[in-house]
Amino acid sequence: MDKYSDTDKNEPLRMIIKDRSDLFRAYEILSHEKVIGVDLESDSMFHYKEKVCLIQISIPELNILIDTLSIKDLSPLFPIFSNPHIRKIFHGADYDIRSLFRDFKIEVISLFDTQIAARLLGITQTGLSSILETRFGIHLEKKYQKSDWSRRPISREMLQYAVFDTYYLIPLSHMFEKELIEKGRFSWFEEECELQSKVRFSPPKDEPLYLRFKGASKLSPLNLAILEKILQWREKLALTKDIPPFKILGNQQILEIVNNKPMDMDGLDVLSKKQIESLGKSILMSIRAAMDMPQENLPLFPKEKRPRQNTATLKRINALKEWRESFGEKTGLDPSIICPNSLIQAIALMDQSSPERLKELGDIKRWQIELFGYEICVLLASISDRV
Repeated sequence: MDKYSDTDKNEPLRMIIKDRSDLFRAYEILSHEKVIGVDLESDSMFHYKEKVCLIQISIPELNILIDTLSIKDLSPLFPIFSNPHIRKIFHGADYDIRSLFRDFKIEVISLFDTQIAARLLGITQTGLSSILETRFGIHLEKKYQKSDWSRRPISREMLQYAVFDTYYLIPLSHMFEKELIEKGRFSWFEEECELQSKVRFSPPKDEPLYLRFKGASKLSPLNLAILEKILQWREKLALTKDIPPFKILGNQQILEIVNNKPMDMDGLDVLSKKQIESLGKSILMSIRAAMDMPQENLPLFPKEKRPRQNTATLKRINALKEWRESFGEKTGLDPSIICPNSLIQAIALMDQSSPERLKELGDIKRWQIELFGYEICVLLASISDRV
């Protein structure tokens, strides 16, 4: 276990954990805490299959850095993360919650997400670096966000960055909790955090790769077939090389190739000379394989079935959006927090509107119904009377 303790305020005390015995010591320390700040770093920009490489946990007097490439089994920490009496503070927890469960089966109970708090307080710039600069005058060096956290040893500068990602979360949570309570929004926050803690990682579905490719819905069947062949080739090569697919060939390059359908190396001018030399033959083979497919085997992009919106429904949607803008100005909340477009669509399609009926909509929260459920039902009733 390595410890660093400098008088320099930029070097708070930290503990680096690389083996199981030290992990148990960390458990003993954390089990006595009421609140901890948590973040993690991964290698998604550098490997085909991303993984958590470092977990940072801060308490008032110590910052614990867990090297998850050295320690694969984090079960000693399960009781910490599942203990409802220990508050876990994250900032923008969605990715972290999914990654912790995917890699270690860690479930987080008693979540306090400072980014959710910021949004419910009407803060427009909700990135952690922006908030820390505003609240504490601290500037985070963003360049380390996209570093390769799977490389060892981790540099001193990267370790310092990792610590400051969690170092201020506890005092920040105290600020935000006080402000949420003053605004009467803490119960909203608790509900949002409870829902956030239940998200889980979903592995990619066994489906054509073009379904997740931006712009594919506008392509012809032949172009879709070419796109799928190139994407499948890129995926296999990325797996073999253990690098993200985009590092082999960018999506914009692929789209230009699909639209141009080059038949020889000269037509691959969208690629660099190095790419043409190493990838050109495989790309041309993928194009030819798609063009040799029988017409009846060419793929069709599935059309999204949207319910028809009659005049009355459109009036409801427009009225709800106007109400949302007015409500946002009054409360200082972003429209996507108040009532996202998907929820507006669902409400507008209801045959009858009442707070009780709103509860049947899966996307609506309790705090939303309590805050404006009756108000929008009255609004929709007045529109129905005029139609």
